[in-house]
Amino acid sequence: MTVTAVEAPERPAHRDPNVQRWLGAYTASMTGDSIYFMALAWAAARTGSASGTGLVLAAGSLPRALLMLGGGVLADRLGPRRVVIGSDAARALLVLGLAATLVLTAPTVGVLVAVALLFGAVDALFLPAVGALPPRISPPGQLARIQGLRGLAARGASIVGAPLGGAAVAAGGPALALAAAGVLFAVSLPLLLSLRITPLPAPAVEAQVASAGTGRAPNAWQDLADGLRYIRRHPVLGPLMLVIALSELGFVGPLNLGMILLSEQRGWGAAGMGWIVAGFASGAAGSALLLAVRGRVPRAGLVMCLTALVGATGIAALAQAPSVALAAAAAAFVGLVGGLAGALCGALVQTTADPAYLGRVTSVSTFFTYALIPLSYPVTGAAIALWGTGPVYAVSAAVCATGGAAGLAFTALRRAELPR
Repeated sequence: MTVTAVEAPERPAHRDPNVQRWLGAYTASMTGDSIYFMALAWAAARTGSASGTGLVLAAGSLPRALLMLGGGVLADRLGPRRVVIGSDAARALLVLGLAATLVLTAPTVGVLVAVALLFGAVDALFLPAVGALPPRISPPGQLARIQGLRGLAARGASIVGAPLGGAAVAAGGPALALAAAGVLFAVSLPLLLSLRITPLPAPAVEAQVASAGTGRAPNAWQDLADGLRYIRRHPVLGPLMLVIALSELGFVGPLNLGMILLSEQRGWGAAGMGWIVAGFASGAAGSALLLAVRGRVPRAGLVMCLTALVGATGIAALAQAPSVALAAAAAAFVGLVGGLAGALCGALVQTTADPAYLGRVTSVSTFFTYALIPLSYPVTGAAIALWGTGPVYAVSAAVCATGGAAGLAFTALRRAELPR
């Protein structure tokens, strides 16, 4: 008699205790992020200097831009869980220290800028590592579902974190809000420490030891150069980074700074902008929920490129909407298709990249979103002041569409699939 072994089916990510612990830690950390930024803005505003407030809020972008790629190297060298745990511990201590300082003395612009710089430096380590962690805690077939769960957690953290931060500031000032953020960062630590991490396969370990081709452990600069060469030569990851860069460049400015200026020009006010933001958030949450439930999208590369193209039409339509209701509907459409494109990008990165390079690959994709693209805000603001929202949104839509079209031009990316 012949006995055939039957492989047990994968446990869905949302039922996996290991993924649940990671998701709880990620949600706590992202909620703490949301509260921290609100508290920092209020603390900066209370210094009485408008220019100082802008300096404080912009300060964190500089270390992210300078250190993000190095954060990917560190995640590959030390392992993403170690870097995430160290980053959340550092953020908890930093934010709780600032809360204690604000209890004892009035904040100064110099102190707040220093904290923002340090927080941005820690963020530059945290973001690549947290993006490289899912493949180490779940099988490849569940990574698309994890991207959906991560998107839901991020949207939930934004929705919950802002009211919590506002309530804390109203009740006890920025110090109380910062203390709440610090506690949330600390809450993530025991959850992260309890994660079961899958070891790297033998080829990936060998690649880490000799990625410079010398047989010796390379230094950090060699690691970074090797990671960039790996991306450039990869038939899927190279084109995918191009799509991410163009999509983010055309997407982030209009949907962040542009929305404020659009609402102001149309006379919709803060309430109107709130409805537009809510529409976008609901659309993005819908796409995340779709991916979390389905777990896989067939022909992921093709769908990702097409949704980027379709989302570009929504960006152009947003600036032409004659009412708040139509603008909110257009924003919901952009959130739905743009959120799906972004989640598929993340899933393709995690399932395509060699595990030994995943931290560095994630750092490059994150670099565009969190470090480089925010530097375009001044350009977006100046362009809207000169030409108005309509032409700027049209150009932004064209840039997004170029990203989707570029992805379709590469056969390997267009045919890329997620694991079953």
